[in-house]
Amino acid sequence: MAKILTLGEIMLRLSTTTGQRLNMSPTLAVHYGGGEANVAISLANYGHEVAFASKVPKNALGKSVRQHLQRYAVDTSKLLVGGPRLGTYYVESGSGSRGAAVIYDRAHSSFADCHIEEWQDLFQDVELFHISGVTPALSKEWAQQTISLVKQAKASGCKVSFDCNFRSSLWNREEASLIFKQILPFVDYCSAGILDACYLFDIPEKEQATIEYYYEQMHQLFPNVQYFYSTKRTVHSCAYHELQGSVWSTAGYFETVRYDIPDINDRIGGGDAFSAGFLYGILSGQTAQEAIGFATAAGVLKHTVAGDCNQFSVAEVERFQTLGCTGKITR
Repeated sequence: MAKILTLGEIMLRLSTTTGQRLNMSPTLAVHYGGGEANVAISLANYGHEVAFASKVPKNALGKSVRQHLQRYAVDTSKLLVGGPRLGTYYVESGSGSRGAAVIYDRAHSSFADCHIEEWQDLFQDVELFHISGVTPALSKEWAQQTISLVKQAKASGCKVSFDCNFRSSLWNREEASLIFKQILPFVDYCSAGILDACYLFDIPEKEQATIEYYYEQMHQLFPNVQYFYSTKRTVHSCAYHELQGSVWSTAGYFETVRYDIPDINDRIGGGDAFSAGFLYGILSGQTAQEAIGFATAAGVLKHTVAGDCNQFSVAEVERFQTLGCTGKITR
């Protein structure tokens, strides 16, 4: 199995129960999560050797983060300790036609204020490095540090995975576009959709064009990227979505079946589960069609469990691919 490194911020997540407003909720459910940490956990569940690099405070919350990661067999040797605080985010769970709402409280967290020089030999023996667009959005310093990291990763000889994961609450489109265009020349696997192509990479919109057109246009800009992949999500209500995966490479364009996801438990982290599933497939030697099929099934399964991270094994994802959304008991 491959040796993988992911790097980013892991935060304390405090969530209301369904039907409760945040300002009126007497209790909040506690989880830990962050895009790169969620990907690390999924890939560790799939049997890979995965290290997660971040920084947490020297207190009970920092210790709890380490225990959370170790529970899923993620290597925490690159989890730095120090700084003032753990970043936090609050989730007001959606209900019916009202979507979920998120409030971030992550300014001047231990990770936000750390510097990449604090890590030594970060990419030694690493085969794949994964990072998301949330990390450069944290500050101007982290924007430049992310560019430096992907350059270092490529120079060390490892593959680079990047999930665009644009967050308008953290920065604007112009800021993200400027940085992403400097990151993608060093990326091998990129999770990006039509909106990313149009609004972050200036691909002209074309009437009735499919996502295949936008992938091809992005590949012309960044011919180094071996795979572009994403999901198409149709939202009927907070609790009922449809999901379909797609991937483009020079070998062709492939789509998955469309999954109905009724009675969603928690959609946060679904995209991270999807990205991790695709990376697992490619690292395991699957075809693009097989990898996107596994990825989409993994993403769908994440919607069935609470918290940010996926908690399913390869065998469980494959069983779900075979059985589909039946809800039958596995005996």
